[in-house]
Amino acid sequence: MIWTIFLIFQAVLLYFLLTHRSRSKSDPPLDKGVIPWLGHALEFGKDASKFLDRMKQKHGDIFTVRAAGRYVTVLLDPHSYDAVINDSDSLDFTRYAQVLMERIFNLRLPHHQPSNVSALMKKHFMGVNLAALNSTMSRHLQASLKTEMPRNQKDWKEQGLFNLSYSLLFKAGYLSLFGGEQNNNGTDPSSVYEEYKKFDGLLTKMARGTLKPEDKRTAQSVRQRLCGLLAPAGLTQDSGASPWLHAYRRLLQEDGADEETQRKAVLMQLWATQGNVGPAAFWLLGYLLTNPEALTAVKKEFSAVSTMETSETSLLDRPVNAPVFDSALEETLRLTAAPFITREVVQDKTLNMADGQQYLLRKGDRVCLFPFNSPQKDPEIHHEPQKYKYDRFLNKDGSVKRDFYKGGRRLKYYTMPWGAGANGCVGKKFAINTIRQFVYMVLTNYDLELSDPNSQIPEVNASRYGFGMLQPERDLLVRYRPRNTH
Repeated sequence: MIWTIFLIFQAVLLYFLLTHRSRSKSDPPLDKGVIPWLGHALEFGKDASKFLDRMKQKHGDIFTVRAAGRYVTVLLDPHSYDAVINDSDSLDFTRYAQVLMERIFNLRLPHHQPSNVSALMKKHFMGVNLAALNSTMSRHLQASLKTEMPRNQKDWKEQGLFNLSYSLLFKAGYLSLFGGEQNNNGTDPSSVYEEYKKFDGLLTKMARGTLKPEDKRTAQSVRQRLCGLLAPAGLTQDSGASPWLHAYRRLLQEDGADEETQRKAVLMQLWATQGNVGPAAFWLLGYLLTNPEALTAVKKEFSAVSTMETSETSLLDRPVNAPVFDSALEETLRLTAAPFITREVVQDKTLNMADGQQYLLRKGDRVCLFPFNSPQKDPEIHHEPQKYKYDRFLNKDGSVKRDFYKGGRRLKYYTMPWGAGANGCVGKKFAINTIRQFVYMVLTNYDLELSDPNSQIPEVNASRYGFGMLQPERDLLVRYRPRNTH
């Protein structure tokens, strides 16, 4: 018994020595929490926005917290963000990305070169190739809408707006990029979507490593089914997939990835390309339907630009000047886009804050920016930040508003839904155009209204902070029918 007690004491002492940390004068404020090792992990994961707001009120714009054995320095001063975003020597993006790849997709890419993947994405999602991609997406969106809302439908059809938006955009995006309609196994996009929803529902738990045994089994089986459904996508040029996916497959093969690894990587790209657009369209339509003035303004602008359409030139296949829509979308993203920008500290770094303060970032820690809290929800930057104002990003003369201030200084980053710097979203233009196409088609060709005129926009699912677009706690019931059938 005495020997057992001695061993336990030694283990506790060793653990304390290995994990004990105190704050030096050069460190940011340190908050370890009351639970050993775990620290603030539970509160952080439950509602990151609420937790980080509490920490900011307690410590200021920079602080270090302990979470599940890791020390995370959180920076919430947008004037100082470039000091993190532009440093690729002391701060590394790929290490944490690799952790998430393994946790979520069970994917290891030992020869992975992010710069090669980024260059490939830029080639296919920007420039001349973007026009062809937009045209393909437009065609699939129109077909999906006609299937969901046939022209001969006269009665109102009722459905949850989140499921409607997510499913339609997912299926159209899947057909545009992964070529499901021509896959050798005849994969139906609806089948992929049903499996994907199960996968998406477990995503945050997979990322945090908090799956229960039953959830682990579910995640593994769903992952395997999705990889099977995606197996033929992009293997050959005539598989029906986009040129981007075929080129991505070829890049994986050149890096020595076997067939199983390729399938997992394709699943990762399915999530990366389809996981945010549907939820973004839901929030935009939801805010428009619950704000009649905003809905009227967007419809008026769409009506004006649609007069420029001809049989040879579709509005949806070319750049359009739509500042009201752009402002309404940017306001939606301000309220619902909540990604973490995370870096691993690979060597000690002195962080120079915009206010002149200096802090040491320790090797082995992580650094996290959370633009959702600041600048996007900062009341000093955006008046009444909880309120939806469709014209927040418009000047009085209707031009685009880009001047926002904090502490009397003009901000470079006043909203950051697409990230920033070298790791900003390459598919931003394609995503915006897809959302615009979808909303334009729905609002100009269909009657869409709330089933209950008094419905309010639902609360967000707080567990999804940090993983791109937020999702609602509940759906918003709407009814719809094709226009000019009554």
